[in-house]
Amino acid sequence: MMQKIAVITGSHKGLGYAIARKLAQKDDIQVVLTSRKEQDGLAAQKQLLNENIQVDYHSLDVTSDLSVQQFTAWLQQTYGRADILVNNAGVNPTMQPEESSLLTVQIEMMLSTFTTNVLAVARITQALLPLMQAQNYGRIVNVSTEMASLSSMGSDYYPLAPSYRLSKIGLNGLTAILAKELQGTNILVNAYSPGWMQTDMGGANAPFTADEGAETAVYLATLPEKGAQGKFFAEMRKFGGAIALPW
Repeated sequence: MMQKIAVITGSHKGLGYAIARKLAQKDDIQVVLTSRKEQDGLAAQKQLLNENIQVDYHSLDVTSDLSVQQFTAWLQQTYGRADILVNNAGVNPTMQPEESSLLTVQIEMMLSTFTTNVLAVARITQALLPLMQAQNYGRIVNVSTEMASLSSMGSDYYPLAPSYRLSKIGLNGLTAILAKELQGTNILVNAYSPGWMQTDMGGANAPFTADEGAETAVYLATLPEKGAQGKFFAEMRKFGGAIALPW
């Protein structure tokens, strides 16, 4: 049985690491860990190998054209395919004081956040999508947030966080557009909110673990044919199953 090749961006720690770990424990999936800094990724790979969980590793900075080109060339030469892409790498400057209001947020920070959370996703997706199209199989999972839901934004209890919210709204839009373009193929594109987790980004006071936040990503990364397309999912623990949210 040929293994599916799964690429998880920013997977040396936190949610990305949890997603990689869960997928790598499936017999039919070969996970490729990625990180900007090689030492971080190699340390994560070693940690999984110590658990007898086999993963591959290659450095990847999704904000760099050259890094994405080099990664794609290596992936094609090594495996000749890409079956799963989890766009997990991202930034969240919400805790900075300027992020408490749209009137004080720094335009440079908004641009930087958008560059990482949206444009970098477009960059790596454009690079790997042809490998999926060549075999008419792919599962693309974009890590978003309920804070980007326009339908509930006027009444939710989350921080204003304009840089983060607007970037994830952009990511949701990217998800919907790509899903529309790929309609009728066996390449399924969805977004999901992992919720508030105990990661570097979420902090130690978060109510849930990264492993719990990874559950929906694994579900979406392993969808069967004719599975969900262009949907925005909540974390599975919230409703006891896979539930699509309103955009």
